[in-house]
Amino acid sequence: MKIYKGKVTVQSKDHMPDFHNVTEEVKKIVAESGIKDGICVLYSHHTTCSVMIQECSHDVTYFNREFLQQDLINIMEKIVPTCRYEGQYLHPGPKHIEFALAHPGEVERGSLNTDAHLRSSFFGRSETLMIDEGKLSLGDFGFVYFIDWDQVRERERVLEVKILGE
Repeated sequence: MKIYKGKVTVQSKDHMPDFHNVTEEVKKIVAESGIKDGICVLYSHHTTCSVMIQECSHDVTYFNREFLQQDLINIMEKIVPTCRYEGQYLHPGPKHIEFALAHPGEVERGSLNTDAHLRSSFFGRSETLMIDEGKLSLGDFGFVYFIDWDQVRERERVLEVKILGE
């Protein structure tokens, strides 16, 4: 069995959930691996991000979000409203704020992202795909999206890719 690792780096935007279509980057990593039969694990260690396989809806809003993405954001806003003020959610409490502020560059408002943590819990932070004859098994309409739910600040995010097989 062979193991191959790669990563896809994206830059999030401030004040909006950010969807990144990383399908082509993941396909390139699969091709580089040389693995013909196996699995591809896509994983985010960021606790406010998700990995999702979904159809590309092609039509976009004025903010360049695909319609299906905007529909998803609209539904999530009803289920888990964006954190807009301190105390809206129990998290973060004083102990967490103290812990976060011990990290260089962290600011208090950076912890007001409870909505992003809850949203990523709904969708998960990983996906596993089959590799058949050297190709990702996405079906006719499947695309790989990396979603950053955190609306507090811009930052670089990483999607880890691990491929196992022969």
